[in-house]
Amino acid sequence: MDPNSQPQGPHEPLAPVEIVDERPPRGPRRRTGVLGGLLIVLLLLGLGVSAMLNIAFLFGGVSLDSKRKVREKFFSHASSGSDKIVIISVDGVILDEDDGFVKRQIDQAEEDDDVKAVVLRVNSPGGTVTGSDYLYHHLNEMREERKFPVVVSMGSLAASGGYYVSMAAGDTPDCIFAEPTTWTGSIGVIIPHYDLSTLLGKWGVQDDSIASHPLKNMGSFAKQMTEEERQIYQELVDETFDRFKEIVKSGRPQFKKDPEALNKLATGQVYTAEQALELGLVDKIGFLEEAVERAIELANLDRDDVRVVKYKREPTLVDVLMGAKASQRGFDLAEVLDLTVPRAYYLWSRVPPLVRSGS
Repeated sequence: MDPNSQPQGPHEPLAPVEIVDERPPRGPRRRTGVLGGLLIVLLLLGLGVSAMLNIAFLFGGVSLDSKRKVREKFFSHASSGSDKIVIISVDGVILDEDDGFVKRQIDQAEEDDDVKAVVLRVNSPGGTVTGSDYLYHHLNEMREERKFPVVVSMGSLAASGGYYVSMAAGDTPDCIFAEPTTWTGSIGVIIPHYDLSTLLGKWGVQDDSIASHPLKNMGSFAKQMTEEERQIYQELVDETFDRFKEIVKSGRPQFKKDPEALNKLATGQVYTAEQALELGLVDKIGFLEEAVERAIELANLDRDDVRVVKYKREPTLVDVLMGAKASQRGFDLAEVLDLTVPRAYYLWSRVPPLVRSGS
């Protein structure tokens, strides 16, 4: 034993060791998780939309122009034929068509030098006087300027204004076809009017309009129509009706020679295909394919070298992104108010139209 060593007593407890973190302090943790995920989702959506648009533009013919042309869809005969016959469709109620789908079809057919004939497919109860006359005018103008035949194929209904536009075929023999179940005719004019004054009186509602002249408020549904008002409307209808009959005579020459025969059948009555054929309103009973064959014959085309196409609407960017329903028009106060305006119709109906034709 070392003489200099000190005697050891009982063991003393060890002091706790303090661990010091010498790394530099960090700032508050950034919330990158949610933000980063959102950015990734938006990026993927953007890439998806971009890919969809590229495909649509490359293969779908999508147009950014609201006043776009129409697209062609092969219908029959030679898909690579050098000559072309187009089927122009008039479907549904005819309203103001200044830039509608029918007008775009007419414009495209008129501008296409390959078009040698047109088959006008009519499936319509008619519509406004102005809208019907507008389409008739431009169809007639197209036929006269291009000097090609127009053959009419009537669908389930070609009444009133629908019959009116069919007269754009002109006086070419055997050029108006009706299907066996077609209803047509209804040659006449109507200005719808409803007298709700009794009903409104029960509700305590009175017409208290302030107008520059009593006739300014004529035709109001809130009061009974006076005899003076009725006479004025009747004169409007009669003059418009006379024009309708003149248009029919231009397309059906037999009525020029015998106008009384037209007067007898122009009562607003609708006729079956067989009745219309017997009365001279149509030339043949047949389907669209037979109307196409007649157009080929009239245009002196080789049926083995003719391409028959139908026009269809060109999809818009909105159609691609949101679907077809997105392009449909929703509630429009102006259109609702427009329904209250007295106007004449070439229309086989008892109420004014509540929807517009497709444009």
